[in-house]
Amino acid sequence: MLKSNLIVKDKSFYKTFFSLTAVLALQNLIIFSVNMADSVMLGRYSENALSGVALVNQIQFLLQMLVVGIADGALVFGSRAWGGKDMDTVKKITSISVKSAILISIILGVIVFIFPNQVLSILSDEMHVVSNGAQYISIICFTYPMFAVTTTLLIALRSVEKAKIGFYISIFTLISNVTLNYILIFGKAGFAPMGVRGAAFATLVSRAVEMLLVILYTFFYDETIKLKISDILKTDIYLMKAFLKKGLPVFLSNGIWGIAMAAQTAILGHMGQSAITANSIATTLFQILSVIAYGSANASAVIISKTIGENKIASLKQYSVTLQIIYLIIGLITGTMLFLVRKTVVSWYIISAEAEYLALGFIIILSVTVIGTSYEMAGLTGIVRGGGDTAFVLKNDFIFMWLFVIPAAVLAAFYFKASPLIVFMLLKSDQILKCIVAAVKINRYTWIKKL
Repeated sequence: MLKSNLIVKDKSFYKTFFSLTAVLALQNLIIFSVNMADSVMLGRYSENALSGVALVNQIQFLLQMLVVGIADGALVFGSRAWGGKDMDTVKKITSISVKSAILISIILGVIVFIFPNQVLSILSDEMHVVSNGAQYISIICFTYPMFAVTTTLLIALRSVEKAKIGFYISIFTLISNVTLNYILIFGKAGFAPMGVRGAAFATLVSRAVEMLLVILYTFFYDETIKLKISDILKTDIYLMKAFLKKGLPVFLSNGIWGIAMAAQTAILGHMGQSAITANSIATTLFQILSVIAYGSANASAVIISKTIGENKIASLKQYSVTLQIIYLIIGLITGTMLFLVRKTVVSWYIISAEAEYLALGFIIILSVTVIGTSYEMAGLTGIVRGGGDTAFVLKNDFIFMWLFVIPAAVLAAFYFKASPLIVFMLLKSDQILKCIVAAVKINRYTWIKKL
């Protein structure tokens, strides 16, 4: 039994945690609902279109991981500076993260624009699927720098506990994207049906307006950071060196994770179109229902980092114990929801019987592993990374993903010729195994580091 003095009794802690978690979860829910709308509409238009866009979404996920890796590294600095009321450092770290993210997004965008078929062929040998994906990525790549600017600025605002603006802007993005998708994919309001290209143009327009709104708010309305264009143009070399030391592991960790997810898609992508389709459906549903878990991780990082910045070290043990209990409860609720809605969601798609069977199986597997995800992901990226030990998550992810999960799945898929269900189970097994490491690391409190 846990001692009662290890559980936080301060109501302000719960108010801060749950308000931040709720706002971030709702924001992510809206973002992933856009993906779900894309997925369902394309699934009703053509399974080939759905599968093609599913491949491209892995490139988008890699970009997201790289950009968020940069922004989350900055968030650790920003939240700690916010705790110490050092707004000058918040401005400087925001400048570094915005410019770094734009550079990464342009590099990736140029690569996929010049070599769309070659890049997507790595993920699947189904050429009709690759062809659909190439049409989509040749347009969607222009949204990459927009995504970089929007994400880094919103996470900078999050570091000073101003997360609501991201939620409101995401609502607009959802409405505009779904409306444009419907018009352009199926050819409504006088437009000819455009299929995957219609979905791409819809996202392009929505991302452009979304970026404009975030820029207008950040530079002209926000009264907390009070960021100016001139602040973005400056670079503090001393802070840049500190950021590279502590932020680079976050970037590399997210990069490794993004590449690993692409590798997982590639493994399933070479097991047939049904596996690609099923993975897309299961993953999209998982993203929507796991938003609270990811929101809790981001909220934890802000709270832990700010607490250290305020020099309230004595409170960290209570905070970490309480947060771990909350993570497990979130995981159990999320897993139950995934299991209960699986048949209803899969019925929305017009797909083959094999793809439907695999999608249902994949979702059942995720309904179990999400319990582990909710605990270890939030604990490691929220508590440990928020505490300043940014290198540990990088080492842990590399060992589990590249020395166990990927090799085991490759052997199962291509040597032992196992079913996609077995392969998928292996690909998600680390979410349970990493719980052991997370529990030991968190409760040793060696993650409290100076920046």
